[in-house]
Amino acid sequence: MPFVTTQDGTRLFYNDWGSGSPVVLIHGWPLNSDMWEYNARVLAEAGHRVIAYDRRGFGRSDQPWSGYDYDTLADDLGAVLEHTDVSGATLIGFSMGGGEVVRYLARHGDARIAKIVLAASVVPYLMKTPDNAEGVDKSVFDGMVDGLKKDRPAFLAPFGKAFFGAGLLNFSVSSELLQWSWGLALQGSPKATLDCVHAFSETDFRSDCQAVKVPTLIIHGDADQTVPVKASSERAATMIAGAELIVYKGAPHALVLTEADRFNADVLRFIG
Repeated sequence: MPFVTTQDGTRLFYNDWGSGSPVVLIHGWPLNSDMWEYNARVLAEAGHRVIAYDRRGFGRSDQPWSGYDYDTLADDLGAVLEHTDVSGATLIGFSMGGGEVVRYLARHGDARIAKIVLAASVVPYLMKTPDNAEGVDKSVFDGMVDGLKKDRPAFLAPFGKAFFGAGLLNFSVSSELLQWSWGLALQGSPKATLDCVHAFSETDFRSDCQAVKVPTLIIHGDADQTVPVKASSERAATMIAGAELIVYKGAPHALVLTEADRFNADVLRFIG
């Protein structure tokens, strides 16, 4: 299996499919790069080189004790880009992965990057604070941490249902898909899973947004119960110069899966 070694010696697993203009996929919490199954293949078949890697602590990557802050995670993304020697790339960050995208641009610049896509992203600042009144109350994230510490599998099962917008009146997601995603989540290191809750909830990306100078597409669902669109993408679209915002009516957090056909078409149109 192919691996990239980061600055601190952590090995990151990645897939590198197809050829053409590069697209780099950064997965969400608490999954791994396999979550892009219904996007990566389509993008590669459309004539793109598609690179998807497992964040440190998740999937087939190493599980170090530390390094789950966004500066380190953005540098990990940089190591992937350098190792694969991409240029003119489109970065697509889903959920937590959106933070890595904008932090990478703020720390490393856009010499390798042509465009970015933020999908159901946590950018610009998820936690409610005195100067961030639109954010989500800290008690929500404290509850997540408590649930993960008490019984991680039991917490992640109902979390996954909300992630996909699955309920008594919504049968658009199969029980098998829910089980598959639950299995991906359980591959993550318990330490990484906990630390990343703090990272994506507490990190302020508002200044990072000012560093984004490349064309930006933002996609979010208005039925997202995990990362509310009003607390995230609607605000990010006002902070990133020239950003295009598309809101999918009725779409849940996991729109790259539940709305895969529409998402893929919008991304391909944007990439050009």
